[in-house]
Amino acid sequence: MLIQIRQETTYRYAVEANYSMQVLRVQPQDSGTQKVLSWRLSVPPAASLTEGRDAYGNLFQTLYVDRHHGTIALSIAGAIETADTGGVVSGTAEPFPPAFFLRQTDLTAPDEAIRTLAAEAKRLSGGSALDFAHRLMGAVRDAVDYRIGETHAATTAAEALSHRSGVCQDHTHVFVSAARAEGLPARYVSGYLWDDVDTEYEASHAWAEAYIDGLGWVGFDVANRICPTDAHVRVACGLDYLEAAPVRGLRRGGGEETMEVRLRVDAGAAQQ
Repeated sequence: MLIQIRQETTYRYAVEANYSMQVLRVQPQDSGTQKVLSWRLSVPPAASLTEGRDAYGNLFQTLYVDRHHGTIALSIAGAIETADTGGVVSGTAEPFPPAFFLRQTDLTAPDEAIRTLAAEAKRLSGGSALDFAHRLMGAVRDAVDYRIGETHAATTAAEALSHRSGVCQDHTHVFVSAARAEGLPARYVSGYLWDDVDTEYEASHAWAEAYIDGLGWVGFDVANRICPTDAHVRVACGLDYLEAAPVRGLRRGGGEETMEVRLRVDAGAAQQ
């Protein structure tokens, strides 16, 4: 499938800021399931941009604005050819062994409710890691209703499960926390999703990947109860949201900040 992405993001400050720095993890990379045909990131003339890779092999750009500014406007345009592999991941940078992704973080630390949910999914799976992951995906989605505006970037997996509501970030954190609690390596993935019902979004998407012996890393889009398909574009991975977030940054001055995001994801036939 040919996925086309267009995104406009504008930050506005109540008063002028005198310095801003943002780390952007927004650019997909070639892998066994996708090929980047074109990609362009446009930044303000006053900004400087550097590029690198983090410890996970994710591509990132760092944007600096070191003069007075009241807004920062970013635009993205890209085309990616994708393939449906049933969620099985291949061709990605893997600097760490799977066992590294058993590490819990502040955002994924399990409480008793998460451990109970994980143990029940494991019991029903009959010892199959793949079946456990599928059952866990359903259990998490049953327990956490999709509702926008009731959680935030710092909401933990335990809090999301307690609230019984959240968004894709929360579904992913609960899945990752529960999987690790039962000894299954799991990681957080950020990216884009094409939806044939709605092509305009307010944010990018998130899902999990679990390591299954004999298959390798397999994706689980808990919010949609599916393994990733050719409608998904993978961007970055990490132990939790903070390590794969599309944008993280800091600034001096500026007062109150508002952000407007317009994201459009379209799909067409793959190029021959």
